[in-house]
Amino acid sequence: MQQSILILAAGGPAPGINSVISSVSKIFLKSGYKVIGLHDGYKNLFTGKASTVDIDFELADSVLTRGGSVLRMSRYKPKNEEFTQDFFVNNNVKLLVTIGGDDTASTANRISLFLTENKFPIQNIHVPKTIDNDLPLPDNQPTFGYQSATEEGVRITKTVYEDAKTSANWFVVSAMGREAGHLAFSIGSSCHLPMIVMPEMFTKATLNFENITKLIVSAILKRKILGINYGVAIVSEGIFHFMSDEVIKESGVQFTYDAHGHPELGNVSKAHIYNVLLQNKLKELGLDIKCRPVELGYELRCLPPAAFDLQYCTMLGTGVKKLFDQGLTGCVVTVNNKGEVNPLFLKDVTGENGKVKTRLVNIEDAKTKMVLEDNLQYLTAEDVEAAKQFVSNPEEFVFSTILNWN
Repeated sequence: MQQSILILAAGGPAPGINSVISSVSKIFLKSGYKVIGLHDGYKNLFTGKASTVDIDFELADSVLTRGGSVLRMSRYKPKNEEFTQDFFVNNNVKLLVTIGGDDTASTANRISLFLTENKFPIQNIHVPKTIDNDLPLPDNQPTFGYQSATEEGVRITKTVYEDAKTSANWFVVSAMGREAGHLAFSIGSSCHLPMIVMPEMFTKATLNFENITKLIVSAILKRKILGINYGVAIVSEGIFHFMSDEVIKESGVQFTYDAHGHPELGNVSKAHIYNVLLQNKLKELGLDIKCRPVELGYELRCLPPAAFDLQYCTMLGTGVKKLFDQGLTGCVVTVNNKGEVNPLFLKDVTGENGKVKTRLVNIEDAKTKMVLEDNLQYLTAEDVEAAKQFVSNPEEFVFSTILNWN
């Protein structure tokens, strides 16, 4: 029977998935392998109802530059007791290629271990996918999809900034990112937004809605001193990952709750939450300023990949074959800026809890410090007297005081 490889994509979409599928398929077809694409991630791999597609050159070539994923995706995580080796044996699978985040890679490793124990060993190589850029790749290499999502986020935010200028309003933008603020930081710094709020900034201060709102007000007051009556602040959704349910509930925003009593954050716009709280604070301060919410989320995930990701995904896909030929397994494929392919073994980046460590924005990095110190606009201690013409308590809105960076 012809040897085959199996490709699946799991988790949420990101620009470049099809580019990886295309590149992996082409390089293995060239070497005589059958390439099987699996729909719905892991969901039906062990049920006997797997939905598959044989990927030939024509299909691989046609999806190279498309957004989304030609293979339907799922977040389903099978338990160990669900595993069987039937699909792998029946299709003579020699390699499982997974496209996704840390959960997808961890599941692939569990499957590989199961198959080895049952005397049908296969290799598994993971391709790191997420617009959040939060996987700990070496040398600050990006996850694929991040650059394309940033580019589209910048395009939308530039338009929002023009709207703010035209209508003399403020806008509060929320950017995806899970726990990390990479996307918010890149979009905000690219567009010279006066305020960027990321969870990584709260190393010495309490991360709560009050302090987030104060940071935005700090920028508003600074711009008013400068005679600028408009602006845009961007806030990372990652702040929610560092707040307790109690803090979230105390915001006063109306949530729906799941069966365990947790706020269902996916049912509400994060930008709406930030904006409502900002409006309340502005009214409390007597500031006649309009603000509007803009959410940057799902519209970033299924874009056609930008040039960077088209090239990067091609190298990652080709790199899978190089690592496979070396007999490697249980690893993530990485490609540095010299085009060198190297494995990143998951065991080396997994914490004690069994989860891959999250790569956060390094606020001590020279580039990050440059933006925070020189490009943002916010109240400093020297601005307090000038700000008293707008609010009676400007000391509360000094940037370094809010973050306890004194």
